[in-house]
Amino acid sequence: MDWETLFCELDDFCRVTEPLFRQRMLTTGQRRRQRARRLTASEIMTILIAFHRSDFRTFKHFYRMLTERHRAEFPDLVSYQRFVELMPSVLTLLCAYLQSRFGSCTGIGFIDSTALAVCGNKRIRRNRVFRGLAKLGKTTMGWFFGFKLHLAINECGELLAVQLTPGNVDDRKPVPHLTRRLFGKLFGDKGYISAELFTELWERGLQLITHIRHNMTNRLMPLMDKILLRKRSLIETVNDQLKNISQIEHTRHRSPTNFLVNLVAGLIQYTHQPKKPSLRLDGADQTALTRLLLSNPA
Repeated sequence: MDWETLFCELDDFCRVTEPLFRQRMLTTGQRRRQRARRLTASEIMTILIAFHRSDFRTFKHFYRMLTERHRAEFPDLVSYQRFVELMPSVLTLLCAYLQSRFGSCTGIGFIDSTALAVCGNKRIRRNRVFRGLAKLGKTTMGWFFGFKLHLAINECGELLAVQLTPGNVDDRKPVPHLTRRLFGKLFGDKGYISAELFTELWERGLQLITHIRHNMTNRLMPLMDKILLRKRSLIETVNDQLKNISQIEHTRHRSPTNFLVNLVAGLIQYTHQPKKPSLRLDGADQTALTRLLLSNPA
């Protein structure tokens, strides 16, 4: 998708959504000037998402390139410092637009979490930007200071749900809320093993399937479930693309709000990728597989 198509889609979305948000905004009771900005919300969102589709590793260099080469597309560009001040104003619109970009549940889902470090481990005690927000957590790759991004995707690599938690939160805690709209079978790693969680999800039509630990009793598993469980690396590929292509993780943040803006814009960029990691099932195979899984829930 080129910039013009992206801008048109965002502009159409903002024309409908932005007036609704303004009607529901809370006020302090004080009268404030509502002066029109030079850049519209759709232009700000287009620039933020376009950065995550570029080869630039820092937003400052990307914005400098815009001011030098794309004045025709954005004639009312403001200074870099002013643009950084405008970024928080579109966070709500970005979140709403991300919700509209989620895929549909097909009965096959994969769940995982990935660490989002906000500073190097040697600078944890000196970090002030995320004091009281980010927490010290540990993954298989070691300790980190930051947050965890919890994801649920379908077999086509489309995002179904996302949730952000501090780095010290157990992976199993956000699962009930994260999967409230899912059904069928959900495949995860051993970190999601829990009898209580399995029972809670089972009672509302969602079966959690994981590998077992070495000290657990082995149980027979349908062949199709076993095959799909081996494909759980699909969501790890999505996490890798989000970090290395969409650039949702870096340690140069100077504002928690702009950290969220960067994260949501990166997730939106991923949803616009023409080719996503998937199981490469055609329509007939996908329908047959879904029917087979739903007809044999256990």
